[in-house]
Amino acid sequence: MSVEQGTNQSVERAAAVLGAFLDGKPQRVSDVANSVGLGQSTTSRLLATLESIEYVERDPVSNLYRLGPALITLAGVAVNQNPVHRAARQVAQNLAASLGLGVNVAVRSDDALFYLCNFEGAKAPKSYVLMGRRNPLHATGLGKCLLSALDGEERRALLPEPKPFTSHTFCDHGELDEIVAEVRRRGYATEVEELALGRACVAAPIFDHTGAVVAALSVSGPLSAVDLPNRETELGRRAIEAADEVSIALGYDVSLAHHVVGVGGEGQA
Repeated sequence: MSVEQGTNQSVERAAAVLGAFLDGKPQRVSDVANSVGLGQSTTSRLLATLESIEYVERDPVSNLYRLGPALITLAGVAVNQNPVHRAARQVAQNLAASLGLGVNVAVRSDDALFYLCNFEGAKAPKSYVLMGRRNPLHATGLGKCLLSALDGEERRALLPEPKPFTSHTFCDHGELDEIVAEVRRRGYATEVEELALGRACVAAPIFDHTGAVVAALSVSGPLSAVDLPNRETELGRRAIEAADEVSIALGYDVSLAHHVVGVGGEGQA
């Protein structure tokens, strides 16, 4: 039992050390030690072991550590095993190229959304990838679509006190109830500067073969590029069409859809 406990502790410590790099910055041994609450010698040994299997790598000049290439291999295998990612990847990439905007696909992970893939068009460039990152449900178009899978009681239990990120964030559950009802009626969600200033998006839910909302797809970018006042109908339609294509690949029968096919019109029974 003591051997098993020691092994478990080693694994937990190694995972904590890797977690210290999630902010994306290179770290000194002392930085990692302070972050995880371990002694510097213990942390140094853990980093040396992780370096030997390429889970971290050390800059020979600065001696700063960063995450290593073996994790990229693991992440690639993990994401390729996800059926939503496999169904959505090409659809999202094509839509980003067509619109020149960002296109993202995410699933719900407890009380946050989890990005499975993202692509940028020429009008919405990024110097980093979103895959694997998390964002709040209530302050994003993707999240509002994912919340549409829950009833009001479930949403309140999941998000007891929604956090404001800007002055535009909806944090009142009564307002969120109305927003979710609108998402279900028209088939897409919008978000304007609720998570970050200067950004907007339109998102649509993705369904599996049972008709359950299992993911969402969004079109996003700077306010001027998204231009919701003039393009909401167009972008809502494109998001729904792309999300439907992914849903069909997951076995969903679109003929039974309950969302608005011609955005801005009457909902289907």
